[in-house]
Amino acid sequence: MRIVDLITWFEQWANPAWSESWDNCGWQIEPGVLGEKARVLVCLTPTLAVMEEAITLNANLIFAHHPLIFYPPKYLRTGETIAEMARLAFKHNIGIYSAHTNFDQVQDGTADVLAQILDLRRASPIVPTQPGLGYGRVGFLEPFLTLQELLSKIQTKLAPPHLIFSPIADLQQTISRVAVLGGSGASYISAVAKTQAQVYLTADCKFHQFQDSRDRGLILVDAGHYATERPACHRLVQRFMSLNLEWVKLSVKDEDFRQFFA
Repeated sequence: MRIVDLITWFEQWANPAWSESWDNCGWQIEPGVLGEKARVLVCLTPTLAVMEEAITLNANLIFAHHPLIFYPPKYLRTGETIAEMARLAFKHNIGIYSAHTNFDQVQDGTADVLAQILDLRRASPIVPTQPGLGYGRVGFLEPFLTLQELLSKIQTKLAPPHLIFSPIADLQQTISRVAVLGGSGASYISAVAKTQAQVYLTADCKFHQFQDSRDRGLILVDAGHYATERPACHRLVQRFMSLNLEWVKLSVKDEDFRQFFA
């Protein structure tokens, strides 16, 4: 399959037009690779380490969740990341494509994969954007779990380096309804509270957002940005494999960007 055909297929599934106005989805760098057979390296974040990996593996497309370019750069200078990524992309004929808030909304996107990992049943969007699509997912645990069992499941399935949750008196309380949203989902706390979810799994939450959640009777769980979104990249590789691409691989150079001192 040619790169142009792969992108056409993907955009029929997760249309860039569905992206938020502040976002930058679609082509980040296209150095003239559209007609080539797709050799795809999938990653969460396009970094120099991922670019070097793509060069080593002879990939011709880096397919990323996070955009390389969020805001139009005013200039490109030697030694700066975006400039170096662009230089290497054109030198080695490697395209960079991003699927961000459009990918968040769709079936088998970031939120949907999280819901599947936790085995949520009858999951639906927290904030619908159009029929069957939307941000986050909320559904039921079957069977129900205690809070301690649910936290253990999250730790086992996502392997975050650090799991943070709201102060709660009873880890043995029964949890039946859970909401999830991969990445920075604290702005959806108010919407989640209206769904009657007992627990909300997301990332990048601040001190007072934990306070706000507790005041709303919602147990907020922060498993980190990387841990909550990386599984969707793995699912994307599986979807691409079903298309019989010449070559597709999940990056091993993706980074969490955070370390915790024990």
